[in-house]
Amino acid sequence: MARSYKRKFNDNRPVEITRGYTKNAAGSVLIRTGETVVLCTACWETSVPKWKAGQGSGWITAEYDMLPGATNSRRRRNRSKIDGRTQEIQRLIGRSLRAVADMELLGENSILVDCDVLQADGGTRTASITGAYVAVCDAIKDAMKKKLIRKSPMREAVAAVSVGVVDGKALLDLDYVEDSQADVDMNVVMTASGQFIEVQGTGERTTFSRKDLDRLLSLASRGIKDLLAVQQKAMRRRIK
Repeated sequence: MARSYKRKFNDNRPVEITRGYTKNAAGSVLIRTGETVVLCTACWETSVPKWKAGQGSGWITAEYDMLPGATNSRRRRNRSKIDGRTQEIQRLIGRSLRAVADMELLGENSILVDCDVLQADGGTRTASITGAYVAVCDAIKDAMKKKLIRKSPMREAVAAVSVGVVDGKALLDLDYVEDSQADVDMNVVMTASGQFIEVQGTGERTTFSRKDLDRLLSLASRGIKDLLAVQQKAMRRRIK
């Protein structure tokens, strides 16, 4: 099966990160990974959840959703009840960001991240994490400029990518067609220092061996290294 963008098995889809995409959020990023498009915003709040009040540390949390027209068939908005998949993904995004942050340096402040999928073609959760990190960094820069905090709490960068086995071949960064046909599907979240935050692996149609796992993790590491470079390049650009 030919891959989108004439990619090799170990290529990511083209990735583009646009900072300062919206005006009002302290940090906002539009990330495109192939045909998947996600708007990530990070808003600053000078308070923490009640259960964290008085502890001298902050909090980073996330919400995730797909717009109704993000997929081929219209998806209903989450009005009153969040479905299990959405809840799982937004918790994953929050965990991934908190894992690379020093909550004490954040003080009793919160960063509220929203990841809204404008267009879905596989890898929406991984694109959300990769884009959200940049949005959070911009929100922190804004807070430091306003002297709300003295030092950035972010210890290192984080990014995420999908890998899988399709027709017996290990592939990096699955699009929707590949993901829907995958025998094994995996999402990997990793830091710039090479530490894993989360590995979500499932044998969709078959089991997989330790050798398969190691091969997929190596493939994911390569892809994440490339994504980290895209993040850094985007963060060096001045916001228009």
